[in-house]
Amino acid sequence: MESPNEERTGACRRVWRWLKSFPEKLWQKIVEFAWRLVKLGKEDPRRIVHSIKVGLTITLVSIFYYFEPVYDGLGDCAMWAVLTVIVVFEFSVGATLGRGLNRMLATLVAGALGVGAHRIATQLGGIGEPIVISVFVVLIAAIVTFMRFLPKMKARYDYGLMMFILTFCLISVSSYRDDDTIHLALKRLTTIIVGSCASVIMCICVWPVWIGVDLHNQIATNLEMLGSFLEGYADEYFKVSDEDGNSIDKSFLEGYKSVLTSKPSEENMANLARWEPRHGRFRYRHPWKQYLKVGTLARQCGYKVEALHGYLLSEMQTPLEVRNRLMEPCTMISKESSKALKELASTIRKMTKSSVPDLHVANSKAAAENLKSVLKSDWSKDVDLFEIIPGAAVASVLMEIATCTQQIAEAVLELESLANFKRPKPRVTPEDHLQVIQHGINGPHDHVITIDESSPTSGRNENSSTITR
Repeated sequence: MESPNEERTGACRRVWRWLKSFPEKLWQKIVEFAWRLVKLGKEDPRRIVHSIKVGLTITLVSIFYYFEPVYDGLGDCAMWAVLTVIVVFEFSVGATLGRGLNRMLATLVAGALGVGAHRIATQLGGIGEPIVISVFVVLIAAIVTFMRFLPKMKARYDYGLMMFILTFCLISVSSYRDDDTIHLALKRLTTIIVGSCASVIMCICVWPVWIGVDLHNQIATNLEMLGSFLEGYADEYFKVSDEDGNSIDKSFLEGYKSVLTSKPSEENMANLARWEPRHGRFRYRHPWKQYLKVGTLARQCGYKVEALHGYLLSEMQTPLEVRNRLMEPCTMISKESSKALKELASTIRKMTKSSVPDLHVANSKAAAENLKSVLKSDWSKDVDLFEIIPGAAVASVLMEIATCTQQIAEAVLELESLANFKRPKPRVTPEDHLQVIQHGINGPHDHVITIDESSPTSGRNENSSTITR
């Protein structure tokens, strides 16, 4: 056993080593934190701009505190302008505008009710005044708090309801000791309006961040990720060998996971986007709910994609003979569904109508019918049922994905109509839209030109016009 002197010596050595290495460890932490900040700024430079805008806005409204004439008129209530900027200024225009309007309206209405409650209470005087004020506080606070449980109120007006309770209690309760209640309410209302307006103006006029655009792009990105998975899934599942498998980037097999967790962010962005004014192609009362519908269908497709990914990693693999039977129709479904989803994503991102996705959806449905015929054929009777199950399960999920892709296409078509997507200018290309049939060599030549373009009145139905000369 070690003696007490040796234990103390060992403890002193450990403490000395820790003190000696502390500056180096501290410097490493500082450098690591700095790199995190740099990475955060590189991921989205708008965050840097937002931070600068918040600092500038706080500095501007602080003028109320710096100048004597303004401070003499507002007093300590001038600090409410600074506090308002801190709690109102959000990253996006929709969030800032929603918070600003909620705070201003809640302060105005609650302040008026607080002053009214004070006037009614002062009519009684004496011991009746605090009793009446307490009754008003109980009723108003209980009713407004209960309203916060309503889903629609919670989504759009939760902050305003909370500020309503705060303002009403401050005005009504403080009026018991301060007779100058109206003047106090007006000063607070003025500073809150100034702080809110300063935040909204700075957020809209200086490099605005539109949350509606972020929602728009996220829905398109989710469809692209699902399409990328399906594009390479068939080749990955039906591959014969693993040669050069390590040299192929398989990150597309993991991208779908972000789609499965996108519901909270999409709902939040849709609620905030409703506050935004018209900007660019996004008009007032833009159909944000339809974006949520497309997002919901994309997540349903994502869950089916997750099931496919599970079969890809499963230990139970279908024999090569069975795979060869299923490979062609399954590959067709996977490829055509991928093309349809990517075309739909492009349609949303560019906000232009297109009839191309319908062609791929039709091909996918035709391949699904072909796959059903293969599964019903007699060849499956000669194979062990236990060996067929994994391949049949993959085939079944792919057929469900074909149906889900059609539902997404229908939802995007409805979005096109509600959001007034533009129709692209007709283009004639030699590959897709121009067919020239020439008969004879020395005699007269007949040319047939076929141009395919979507009919303005029939949505995505193809209208072919033929010019014969």
